Amino acid sequence: MDAADFEPMHVALLAERARLLDEVGEAIVAPGQMTYGSQAAAASQVFAQQRDLALRDRAASQLVLVDEALARFEAGTFGRCVRCGHPIALDRLEALPWAARCIECQRLAGKER
Repeated sequence: MDAADFEPMHVALLAERARLLDEVGEAIVAPGQMTYGSQAAAASQVFAQQRDLALRDRAASQLVLVDEALARFEAGTFGRCVRCGHPIALDRLEALPWAARCIECQRLAGKER
């Protein structure tokens, strides 16, 4: 495979990076003033805030993976497994352009957890 084969993935990574930067940069709205008798509303506000924080944390983690993939692209190692060095299947990269491992090494990494 040559660099032209990876160009759609590079475009997808750049778009995903922009989307994630927007998501990470969004403000989290703090719960408003609580009033007596509004326990259900307060609970809903706290739940929404916790959900938004979790989503932002997930986006920040995903941004790290995307940035690492873009760094591999710039280094000329994109498309090669970071563990074994073998090529990563094109289908895998099309589905997950930030994939750092071939499917076999990813399977092994999952078992090590």
